[in-house]
This record gives sequence, C-alpha cells and structure tokens, in this order.
Amino acid sequence: MGLFKTAAKVAVASSVHGRVQRRQQQRWANEAPPVAYTPPVAAPPVAAPPDVPASSTGPDLASQLELLKQLGELKAAGVLTQAEFETKKASILAS
Repeated sequence: MGLFKTAAKVAVASSVHGRVQRRQQQRWANEAPPVAYTPPVAAPPVAAPPDVPASSTGPDLASQLELLKQLGELKAAGVLTQAEFETKKASILAS
C-alpha cells in the first residue's frame, strides 16, 4: 500500500505544480511592463564630404583613392551614414 500512496502523492503534487506554473505564466504575460519609449538620438551635423574635382579628363586614380579614403574616414567617425557614403562613393567612382 505504501507504493500506491507515494504514487498518488506524486501525481497530485505534479498536477498542482503544473497548474500553478501555468497560472503564473499567464499572470506575468498580462502584467508585462510596457516598453519605455526612448526618443531617437539626434544625429550630429553632417559635414559635406570633399567634392569631386571637375575636369574634362576626370580625376586620376590617386585623387580618387584619396577621396575614397577621406570618405571612409568620415563614415568611420560617424559623420556620414551608410547611404550617404554609398552615394558619394558611387559619384566618385563614376567620374
């Protein structure tokens, strides 16, 4: 008889534990704290990257590389966004 009593106690304890756990999970899901609103951080003023020199033959490779290097430094410093960097890079390479 001792074995049946133990089995019955384990079954009841397991059932109660499951119900308590489900009830707590539902309560916590309903009481989830609202997500705090954080305003976006203002972006620093964007400095204009160096202009591409206008010449009839176009800039030589050395000046293009120098401009791309300066552009990369501006992006790394956080002055330019990825989109601005890509736009200026494309204009430098197209000339």
